Amino acid sequence: MSGRKTIGTIKMRNRQVTDSLKGLGTRIYDQIEDRKFPWVDIKSRTSQNIKMDEKLGQYVLGPKTIKRSAHNRRNLKPLSQILWVSTVGKELLEQNKTSTLRDVFYMAQGEGTEIQFAEQSESDDIITDLETVLNAAREDLHIYPKERSAIFGDLTVEYTSPPGWEGQKRNTALDPNGTVIGPPMTSAEFVKCQADKLIVVEKHAMFTRFIEEGAYKKFNALLISSEGQAPRATRKLIRRLSTELDLPVMILTDGDPWGISIASVIIHGSVNCAHLRDLNTPEAVWAGIYASDIVKYKLPTVRMTDRTMQKRGSDVEKLDKLAQFFDTPAFKNTVWQKEIALYEKLKRKCELEAFSRYGLSFVVDKYLKDKIKEIGFS
Repeated sequence: MSGRKTIGTIKMRNRQVTDSLKGLGTRIYDQIEDRKFPWVDIKSRTSQNIKMDEKLGQYVLGPKTIKRSAHNRRNLKPLSQILWVSTVGKELLEQNKTSTLRDVFYMAQGEGTEIQFAEQSESDDIITDLETVLNAAREDLHIYPKERSAIFGDLTVEYTSPPGWEGQKRNTALDPNGTVIGPPMTSAEFVKCQADKLIVVEKHAMFTRFIEEGAYKKFNALLISSEGQAPRATRKLIRRLSTELDLPVMILTDGDPWGISIASVIIHGSVNCAHLRDLNTPEAVWAGIYASDIVKYKLPTVRMTDRTMQKRGSDVEKLDKLAQFFDTPAFKNTVWQKEIALYEKLKRKCELEAFSRYGLSFVVDKYLKDKIKEIGFS
């Protein structure tokens, strides 16, 4: 399975998105030529229109749509903003440049621009509307949030951006800090990969520990630090590594409801991204920390917060929501149901660093080794 490579994936996707943008512009132009008020259909993102597609293994939007027409004066500004952002995306693609969400907010305040946003949340919402219209992620338009994740291992990539870096190759194991998963990494082509698995870890501190302990060599793996809830660009990269290179993916998180949620979003997607595809990896495996791991390895724990300790966003409240989500026939007798039930019984949580009670090397030499064997990745 060594030496796999994929070339042309990013260029093909860029052409598809450019064609979608041109198609949007053509539809608006034709509507005006026909002396009609221009309009776009946007799939509703209300909770009532979001469902879990068991075949795809992710949240998707239902059939309900919202028509945003210039015939309604209230729609004039948001419709103009959608078209303006589409123009920004087209220019970014044509110039092979990238932008941040914050950049887009300030670009709208430029001289001669009449569609200024009151605050960034407004421009972020308009970008999401455009994603829904195009069926393409903002990252496909070269618009990114703040970057924070990293990748490490024997993977050689070829950059397709930024200008001046096209065609340059880099192995992600060259920097002991890892390679930042920013726009250049997200849009890079995979040239050669010697690893046969991908390990995603929630915390950068544990990512560093895995590098120092040589986990990438011992288990022939690529490593990704999600830095908490994985950014969309990171989730998309995980998906690409899984589908384009056939890498099995395992996810390690803290032993708490929030860690379970992090793994679930990577695998099943999120409600907020129900309008998009290719951001989740259904074949990925949540490998721990399980509640049973806490018991098996006698890990140090602390009590989960509840409503008496924290009115909103407590651990117990989050655990209850997860229990409800996984209480369906599709997840019957799965590790999700079993481990969540045990967490509900224990009402205790722990961090990945808890394995350090047995020494710094234990988490790699014992726990990770056992987990890889347990889930059949060895």
